[in-house]
Amino acid sequence: MMRALILGGIADAGLLAAEIARAGIDAVYSYGGRTRAPADQPLPTRIGGFGGASGLADYLRREGITHVIDATHPFAAEMSRNAIEACTETGTPLIALERAPWSKVAGDRWIEVPDIAAAVAVLPEQSARIFLAIGRQHIAPFGAEPQHRYTVRFVDPPEAPLPFDADVIVSRGPFTLDSELDLLRRRTIQLIVARNSGGDGARAKIDAARRLGGVPIVMIARPQLPERLRVESVTEVMQWLGHRTSLGA
Repeated sequence: MMRALILGGIADAGLLAAEIARAGIDAVYSYGGRTRAPADQPLPTRIGGFGGASGLADYLRREGITHVIDATHPFAAEMSRNAIEACTETGTPLIALERAPWSKVAGDRWIEVPDIAAAVAVLPEQSARIFLAIGRQHIAPFGAEPQHRYTVRFVDPPEAPLPFDADVIVSRGPFTLDSELDLLRRRTIQLIVARNSGGDGARAKIDAARRLGGVPIVMIARPQLPERLRVESVTEVMQWLGHRTSLGA
């Protein structure tokens, strides 16, 4: 009997949960716990970590999980590595739902860097108005460059003081091109720091930067992960589970 575990995080994970529920598949949706008020899902949910790869392996055995879908954020590398290790240990089939990364097009002004530390290192010495679109768990290193006027956007209000002076926006995406244009204009943003998440849910800021004449973007590359089965659409995941869906790719 099939029982699936969705490791959620990206917007498509919610679409997948809806399709799995519609198909009548026994499944659990797991939130990593970073968001204090996660979106409701049409499946039983759990919140929090598993206790590393070994804890996840124990969970898979205990709960009779037969299939695992890693739909975490592309930068949730630790969880993805734990999923690979746990599924290898237990012999559980694993698939990753992951949109392709964004590619630079004409009009984009990207400074491509491999990680957060490199992003901090390329910031200008002179004070600039910078939009950090990177999630709250990655902001601490930017405290080394406190001369800038930062704008940050979180799903939840910060629980502790930030390591630099910042304008804090509390809002949940996806965001539209018009709203991102308005944000960049009103705050006269001179530089954006972003992670290459891919997909449509977060790309409006990339399009807005291009529309405004090429606001520079420090684009952080995705972390490298071991090889695994990876698809880019909910439809492909449902096919892997042996079910049809009415969704497009």
